[in-house]
Amino acid sequence: MTGRESEERPLRRAVCPGSFDPITNGHIDIISRASRLYDVVHVTVMINKSKSGLFTVEERIALIEEVTSAYGNVRVEAFHGLLVDYCKQRDIPAIVKGLRAVSDFDYELQMAQMNNGLSGVETLFVPTSPTYSFLSSSLVKEVATWGGDVSHLVPPTVLEALVGKLRRP
Repeated sequence: MTGRESEERPLRRAVCPGSFDPITNGHIDIISRASRLYDVVHVTVMINKSKSGLFTVEERIALIEEVTSAYGNVRVEAFHGLLVDYCKQRDIPAIVKGLRAVSDFDYELQMAQMNNGLSGVETLFVPTSPTYSFLSSSLVKEVATWGGDVSHLVPPTVLEALVGKLRRP
C-alpha cells in the first residue's frame, strides 16, 4: 500500500470492554488477537458504581496499560455508561468479546443484539483459547484469597499487585 492509500483508509477500530478486576491471561489473549485484527483496540474498563472491585479503576487501567504496552495499538480508559455510547463518542463500529462457554454465548448474544439495535455497533465473538476457557477474574481473586497459586493465570505484574492487595488488612 502506498502512503497515499494508507492515508485514505480509515482506521479499523474496536473495543474490548470489561471490568478487568484484575486483567487475566484470558483477557490478554482476546486483546492480543483483537490487536492483530484492528488498527486500534480500545480496552475499556466499564465502571459499575453498584460494584466495588478489589482494584480501583485507576489501578486496573495502569495494570492493563503495562501488560498490553507491547501491542502498540491498544488504548486504555474507563467509561461509565452504556457501551454503545462509548462507541458512538469514539466512532468505534465493533465490540470484541471473548466466549468461554455456551453459557457466555446466551448472555453475550442478547447484549450484542441489544447493542446493534440501539446503535448499529457489531459484536465480534472470539472463542477463548482452551487454556483459558475456565478463567475469570472472580475465580482468580477467590483462589488467590485462599492462598492458591494463580501465577499461570495472570501476568507477573498483576500477580504482584494481586498478592499485595490481598496481604493488606
